[in-house]
Amino acid sequence: MKRYRELFAIPNVWVLVLSAFPARVAYGMVALAIFFKTEDATGSIAAAGFAIGINSVAGAATAGLRGMLMDKYGQKWPLRIFVPGYAGMMLILNTMENRNGILLAAFIMGITAPPINLSVRPLWRDVVPKDFLRTAYAVDTSVMSSAGVLGPVIATSLALSSRPGSPLVVASIFMLIGGGGLAITKVSRNWIPEKKEENHISLWRHKAIQLLMIEGCFIGFGWGVFDVAVPAFATLEEVPHRTAWILAAMGIANIFGGLLGGLVSKKVSALKAMRITYLIWIFISIPIVFTYPGWSMVIAASFLGLVGGTIQVFYWEVMEAVRPKGSAVGMMGWIWTVEGTLMSIGAAAGGWIAETYSPRFALSITCFTIVTGFIILNLGKKRLSAADRIPTDEEDLAAMSDNSPTTT
Repeated sequence: MKRYRELFAIPNVWVLVLSAFPARVAYGMVALAIFFKTEDATGSIAAAGFAIGINSVAGAATAGLRGMLMDKYGQKWPLRIFVPGYAGMMLILNTMENRNGILLAAFIMGITAPPINLSVRPLWRDVVPKDFLRTAYAVDTSVMSSAGVLGPVIATSLALSSRPGSPLVVASIFMLIGGGGLAITKVSRNWIPEKKEENHISLWRHKAIQLLMIEGCFIGFGWGVFDVAVPAFATLEEVPHRTAWILAAMGIANIFGGLLGGLVSKKVSALKAMRITYLIWIFISIPIVFTYPGWSMVIAASFLGLVGGTIQVFYWEVMEAVRPKGSAVGMMGWIWTVEGTLMSIGAAAGGWIAETYSPRFALSITCFTIVTGFIILNLGKKRLSAADRIPTDEEDLAAMSDNSPTTT
């Protein structure tokens, strides 16, 4: 506790933690807010899933470009343009009552999504001394995970309240407060982007990154289906309020899983730890196919989130170890462009699959993609050999800084 008290005594730490938190909660709300708005307006779960998907694919497909924009111009003006644009589009979408209008607004929302998390991460190195980076990253990761848990709960609660149209309005307000607050902070306005090295290697030609992108295609699609299959299952069974329980339990378990991964990361190589955890993840994912939106799904989702949180730590360590130098930000942006795009496609397909076939079939797709991801990484493990060693302190810090559920 003393370490944390010392951290929060450093100037601007509270500023970073509090300024961006409402915006992070807004991102946690957006998917379900769009889902419930679209389902209420159109009466179609498939359309609701497609709206989430088109919003996500627009955001993911342009994540790398928005990251490059900040790398070139800094944070000041990009945030001041993206934040109000994104918040405004949420309000516009909330006024739409026809399917095409909702889908168009959801698409534009994705394009204007402010990269909040990618903006905060590099600021910690400017705010705290080097020996406090680990503690700062741990706090930041906890804040992001907490927002990811709180957002869906707020969105679901508001959607099922006497004011079902309020989730997008509240999310818009949160984005303006959080994103706007971050944009006007001195530390954000004064941030200077890093320069690339002269011998910078293209990510698209790097063998290890190519492998991670291929694996990300399957995992992204599987989780996109899962994100819609759960609320679709609960809605079809006329218990939509249970969506919040399930996702909250999974999110909380994910936080503890990340902490567990941090305890193991220095005892074995990142690659070995990831492969072992990945194998466990396969078996943990199977029971959720046979659950019902209630306590059985809450328990199964908790274990899935626990192991998923653990594997995130090792995944980011592996990526940090194998990436070409000078690509820390671009690497995250472009891998998320690939994975997030497939996640969006999965979300768009998830509602249709759940409604046309069954929610359990949709959940089984997630299990299949986890198995496929494990096979891909094992077949290409030689490309990841740079991560098959004990990580250095610097790599461990970098992995902790990137461990988060959101990519914006």
